[in-house]
Formats: sequence, C-alpha cells, structure tokens
Amino acid sequence: MKVIDKIKAAEAENKALFSLEYFAPKTGNGIKILFETMERMVVHNPFFCDITWTTATSNVTIDIANRMQNSVCVDTMMHITCANMPVEKIDEALDTIKANGLQNVLALRGDPPPGQDKFVPVEGGFACALDLVSHMRCKYGDYFGIAVSGYPEAHPSVFGPDGVASPEAYASDLAYLKRKVDAGADLIITQLFFDTNIFLKFVKDCREIGITCPIVPGIYPIVDYKGFVKMTSLCKTKIPQEITDALESIKDDDEAVKAYGIRLGTEMCKKIFANGIKHLHLYTLNKEESSLKILMNLGLIESTN
Repeated sequence: MKVIDKIKAAEAENKALFSLEYFAPKTGNGIKILFETMERMVVHNPFFCDITWTTATSNVTIDIANRMQNSVCVDTMMHITCANMPVEKIDEALDTIKANGLQNVLALRGDPPPGQDKFVPVEGGFACALDLVSHMRCKYGDYFGIAVSGYPEAHPSVFGPDGVASPEAYASDLAYLKRKVDAGADLIITQLFFDTNIFLKFVKDCREIGITCPIVPGIYPIVDYKGFVKMTSLCKTKIPQEITDALESIKDDDEAVKAYGIRLGTEMCKKIFANGIKHLHLYTLNKEESSLKILMNLGLIESTN
C-alpha cells in the first residue's frame, strides 16, 4: 500500500502515525541483526519502514527491501539516489521492486563521493532529485508513492561560510522543494533537526508557497555522544546551545546521554504534535531502545515487550 494513502486515512481519523528508518548493513551478520531488530519493532505497527541506499550496497538494499515487504510484512519504502546511477540502472532497480510488490520510494539526489565537495552526475544519469521524480512519474505513472527530502535549515550545499543559509538561499531551496512536489512527489520527509522552532517555521513557509502535501519530521534519537557529533557534523545540523551544554556535561556517560536523548526526543515530538502534525519518522540507526521509549512516552505504543 502507498504510504500517502495510509497518511490520508489516518488524517481522516485524526490518528497519529510513526515510521522507522534503517540503513543497509555491509555484512551478513549485520543483516541478520537488522532483521531481528526489525521483527521486534514491527509488532508495534509502524505505518512504514524504510531502508537507505548507497551505491556500494544497492543490491543489498533491494534484497532487504524485498524481505521487509514480503517476509517481515511491513509496508516498505526504499531509498534510491542519482549518485553513480545511470537511468538504466535506476529503472532496473525500480522494475525489480515493482515486481516484488513495493510501492514506495524516497527519491534523492545523493551525496557527492567521499573526498568531493560537489555532486557531479554520472554519464547517462540524473543531476538532481527533481529529474528522478519527473522520470518516475513519466515512466511508472501513479504506481509508486514518491517521497522527497526536505531541509528545515535549507540544503547544506547552499549554506554560507557561517554555516547558515541566507534568506535568499533558503527561499530558493524551498522553491526547488515545491518543484519536486509539483513534479509528482506525494510527501516530504525532513532531514534531522534539533530546533523544533526551525522545523515549525519550515512547515509554515512551505504552506505559504503552496506546498500542501504531508510534511513528516525526521527525528534522530541521540543514543551516544560520538554518534551525535558525527551525524550532526555530516548533516551540518544546527544545535541549540542548551543541547550542546547539556551533552557536554554528560558526554562520557553513555547511559546519561541515552536518557537525555530520550527526554529530548519526547519533548520535541510533543511540541510537534501540539502544533497539529501527527506523523513522525524516526532515524533508528538500526537501534531500537531509544526509539521505542520515545514512542511509549508519546502513547503511540503500549509496551516494549
């Protein structure tokens, strides 16, 4: 079933939903652990789970997505990027998941290769997610539910030397997001953020320029300090000073960091819910404890047993 249809049905009932993101492991043992984790998580009825994509793990991602959909039996969204993907290879991946009954794709441009600052399209490939969305709608019609990524602080590629997007760059990034939606994207899933006010402003700004599709906030539960620093540095995410100060005092205490991440994630989600947004996307990083506790705190699941 397409995710957008599940969202519309839930909105008609004023029902809150959550989804879970996983990444494709590089080893057989990692894949085994992933599915053990996933089996425990899906009993709580996420409205979908998704699996990330890299060029190095593309075949693994397709295999995992198939197993998620047809063995774990959860509606599955597969990421796909333009990076190092000629059109023929993209179509091969889409044809394969379509044959396996998958109907949901997160269409992304992808990151530049390691060591490169600028994205360069592969020969015979697409230059951006807009091209990928347009191609999917042209070739596959309405079969796929298509999600795209949204950036509450604007895409990092448009940040200035101070690490912040200018008002003009932010407005341009929003306009590009609208073009992706107008080309056929059904919903937006945001990049992670830690300033809830920035996310709420982003939603308001999207609505003001005519983006009407669902906007699902991407929530990253902090589970360890080193991982937090690595992830936020990679995504160039703005960290409110009070979060920096709180983590600095406990960064060597793994359990304290995890407990703080659960409290923070819960508070952020409650504020999002209070502003009328009822859907959450949790970046699990293939770990379950913190995500489950946040969902319990929100009353979205009853037990972790």
